[in-house]
Amino acid sequence: MQINILTLFPEMFSGVLSSSILGKAQEKGIVQFEVNNFRDFSESKHGTVDDTPYGGGGGMVLKPEPLFRAVEAVAGEKKPRVILMCPQGVPYNQKLAEELSMEEHLVFICGHYEGYDERIREHLVTDEISIGDYVLTGGELAAMVVIDSVVRLQPGALGNQTSAVEDSFSTGLLEYPHYTRPAEFRGWKVPDILLSGHHANIVNWRLKESLRRTYERRPDLLEKLELTTEMKKWLKEIEEEKKMQDKL
Repeated sequence: MQINILTLFPEMFSGVLSSSILGKAQEKGIVQFEVNNFRDFSESKHGTVDDTPYGGGGGMVLKPEPLFRAVEAVAGEKKPRVILMCPQGVPYNQKLAEELSMEEHLVFICGHYEGYDERIREHLVTDEISIGDYVLTGGELAAMVVIDSVVRLQPGALGNQTSAVEDSFSTGLLEYPHYTRPAEFRGWKVPDILLSGHHANIVNWRLKESLRRTYERRPDLLEKLELTTEMKKWLKEIEEEKKMQDKL
């Protein structure tokens, strides 16, 4: 996978892209990152990339010319997904991360200032993505979030490939609780079933606990799932257990 990042602050990415999973993925040749300052593509001798908005108003607006030239330079003959990080974009989720992970080439545009010339949205980008209903100083941090979530899905990026499959949201449920040694710590014990060695029972326990955690923390996710008969039974048990706890 090739990932190009267009930003006014390329130095923000140096540590992120060279560390942890992203750094290892690049070392393995799984992904190639290229960060470009789109100010370098300005036709102005002063490297101007923004201007005042037509019709008046506060703030500055990113001009179309530098970004069009930058995308065309990094795309070449290819037709990559060109992603605009923007609070007006579609909400980002795991399903979209999985979709983007199947692409060979992604280009991220990280904006600043008041906004973008509308022609950038209409004629340059293929996707507008928001990572939440809040405003950041620029698109860099948002792009890092999306890039991390996409690269970790690439084959070989994680040491244990099942990790990505079992992560929260990958199955539509939040992930079950994890435990490791020691089996008892300050009087708190690991659930006996995890020490039993009975694989099928452990699988069922984990699924039920994923249901429990989702029910308690993100019940909205359950509305989107098709539950099996067994899962419906467990969910009813979880609801009854919760009612009993509330009475205590």
